[in-house]
Amino acid sequence: MNIVVNGTAHAIESGPLTPLLDVLREELEITGPKAGCHQGGCGACTVLVDGEPRRSCLLPVAYADGAEITTVEGLGTPESLAPIQQAFVHHYAAQCGFCTSGMLLAAQAYLDGGGTDDPEAIQEALGGHVCRCTGYAKIVDAVAAAARGESFDLTQTAVGKYTTVTTGGAT
Repeated sequence: MNIVVNGTAHAIESGPLTPLLDVLREELEITGPKAGCHQGGCGACTVLVDGEPRRSCLLPVAYADGAEITTVEGLGTPESLAPIQQAFVHHYAAQCGFCTSGMLLAAQAYLDGGGTDDPEAIQEALGGHVCRCTGYAKIVDAVAAAARGESFDLTQTAVGKYTTVTTGGAT
């Protein structure tokens, strides 16, 4: 079997029923997708398969044969974050970070599909993604800002809404 992950082709040695999550993490050493519940309920393992969000813990790798897979590593680089990643940083939408990769990919798919800044539509698009840290408001704000095409000064979080942090220390 062959898959393309973040633009790089890979010949897969794992068996056809091996979960895509295990192939990504163990065979390809791509650790962005997280092993959360292993039942598809938390969303931490979400990846994009041909642009569509999928729970990689439930997806046999055979289903992805020939597909284009995007993990959080494929969204942007530390030097050049994707707009959705910039919005998450600015709005402090990632705290512990465990759910973040799945949230980012679901949000990216929503935006790629023409998503707007409507909070209810964003909540629907992110339904089934569990975050224990943020209370979701910051995540919805971040996705809405990205949908509006906002740009950000990444040395500060959203002024007035959350704690303002500068590179010189907390203020």
